[in-house]
Amino acid sequence: MLLMYWFLLLMAGVFESAFAIGLKLSDGFSKPVPSLLTAIAIALSMLMMSLAMRGIPVATAYAVWVGIGVAGSLTLSYLFLKEPINSMQLISVALILFGVLGLKVTSTG
Repeated sequence: MLLMYWFLLLMAGVFESAFAIGLKLSDGFSKPVPSLLTAIAIALSMLMMSLAMRGIPVATAYAVWVGIGVAGSLTLSYLFLKEPINSMQLISVALILFGVLGLKVTSTG
């Protein structure tokens, strides 16, 4: 059961990354298709996050969700939006992910 909560949290983070990119592509919600897809990604992310919190402490779940979102949005923006990434950004994301891993390892949920 605990593995399911972590899988839900992982998927919530993936959808969080997707909605971050979608916000950019929706151009202030002026483009209908990206806006709709972004709204769906937001709803799915929130749903999966809320379900994951049934078995994972709030602080841990939120930090992991944000960490996945940061790493995912940085990667997706580089791959699909051709936004540049510098070494300091990579180091910063690595530190965030290290902190997320620490929370995961020490979590009681």
